[in-house]
Amino acid sequence: MILTTERLVLRPWTDADAESLFEYAKDPDIGPIAGWPPHKNVEESLDVIRNVFTGAECYAICEKGSNRAIGAIELILNGHTDMTERDDECELGYWLGKPFWGRGYMPEAATELIRHGFEDLGMITIWCGYYDGNNKSKRVQEKLGFTYHHTCDEVPVPLMNETRICHTNYMTRKQWLSK
Repeated sequence: MILTTERLVLRPWTDADAESLFEYAKDPDIGPIAGWPPHKNVEESLDVIRNVFTGAECYAICEKGSNRAIGAIELILNGHTDMTERDDECELGYWLGKPFWGRGYMPEAATELIRHGFEDLGMITIWCGYYDGNNKSKRVQEKLGFTYHHTCDEVPVPLMNETRICHTNYMTRKQWLSK
């Protein structure tokens, strides 16, 4: 499926995206704050495309007029998230290449994916979280209208071999419809 917004195209990942994924995912300001180490090479990025970005609702974020992946966004469905055990709930995850920060792209992409989740997929709740200190992700969730739910003090982050504080937020279909 391909989703579009005013300035963006959200489309499935392909092997051809490995170089652009590496270009942005190698930046130490991107992955570690989200819980994954910077990519070391294009081969690692290709492996992520083939083995991580395989979810039914995982999309490459591209600027309109360009097919180049500049970030990722996903509705992580039941069975692949620890935020819910319900089929009518999911988790929103996202990241964006640093050169594209500050343009409002992530709220724009997430608004469309949230719409898709509630209207097309029939979700009743979308969960979202961020690690303590990830103020950019926190701000995106505030702009989108997510509501604070709880904080966990000892969340394992296996790819970084550490534990962190995680703040969890949610949005119900009812809240979304009333916006």
